[in-house]
Amino acid sequence: MQAERLKLGFLASANSIHSRRWITYFADRGHQVDWISLVPPDGDIPPNLALHVVRPYPSQPLSLLLSALRVRKLVRRLRPQLLHVHYAGVNGLVGTLSGCRPLIVTAWGSDVLVAGQTGLTRWLVRYVLRQADLITCDATHMRQAIERLGAKAEDIRLIYFGTDTRRFSPGVPDAGLRQELGGPAAQLIISLRSLEPIYDVETLVQAAPMVLRQHPNARFVIAGDGSQADTLKGLVANLGLADRVRFVGRIPENKLPDYLRAADVYVSTSLSDAGLAASTAEAMACGLPVVVTDSGENRVWVKDGQNGFVVPTRDAISLADRIVYLLDNRALGRELGRAGRRLIEERNNYEKEMAKMEAIYRELVG
Repeated sequence: MQAERLKLGFLASANSIHSRRWITYFADRGHQVDWISLVPPDGDIPPNLALHVVRPYPSQPLSLLLSALRVRKLVRRLRPQLLHVHYAGVNGLVGTLSGCRPLIVTAWGSDVLVAGQTGLTRWLVRYVLRQADLITCDATHMRQAIERLGAKAEDIRLIYFGTDTRRFSPGVPDAGLRQELGGPAAQLIISLRSLEPIYDVETLVQAAPMVLRQHPNARFVIAGDGSQADTLKGLVANLGLADRVRFVGRIPENKLPDYLRAADVYVSTSLSDAGLAASTAEAMACGLPVVVTDSGENRVWVKDGQNGFVVPTRDAISLADRIVYLLDNRALGRELGRAGRRLIEERNNYEKEMAKMEAIYRELVG
């Protein structure tokens, strides 16, 4: 017997790949999906998704009220069986004021770990969380922060964003891409974090000369963009690493698996994360050994010497040491990569996590 088709409403930013992955799953499952966004999309939207962009973006109290009124009117017309809001900040407040119930709020990290800690924003986040019928997050320490903000423990569910382990999987590296990134003999270290202060890509650049002293064939691939792009490129030039560090910009989503398969080591130097970063999970799913900083719940997912290494934040020496160790021990790196792949398949599988969410939707609607 075929399961009942649901009429789902989402309020989430249309320029977020994480929102797109989450919402697309339910449209592909045959549910009727209306996606409301306060920002325009970044790229094409699949035809089975109905996107409604509400303007202006609520950057001031008056525009916030106007956006809330427009979303409220839209929700009344669309009549979804529930509204799922991604991010407990502005989206959360607008979703709460829409009047749609049941209301699900997914906390992303900074909304409860940073904005929810001080001043007026703390009051607003507390209000959103207390109004929600259900809250999801992807890390135990986030769950604890949400409880401290006044939510009931029984109203919080741990749902990971998940990794598409079919797309992100081990495979033969693209010879052309490896040639482009450094040549067939190069040892490629890749970072996929945005070029913003919170991700501290500067520490990776500082570690590069130490790695190169022992592995002259090492090449560093730094993806993403952000406010520190020019600063980091200047630092690379000052260190004389222009021919060893390649800034490749934002990698198209469909090309990410190719870049990860071409690499030998994945690095994340983030100073803060909610749970396991999506790019780290994707690297592990592709069988890459990972070196990550001790932030968020990285120690929950990455065990030293078992499926990767964890190093202190802002510690270029420790970072370089672990990268060198992996380049010296390629067989061990492959073993760690296989262990990481198994963990993601078991505990952070996109299909499994979204199936859990679908069951929750049916529970609330029922």
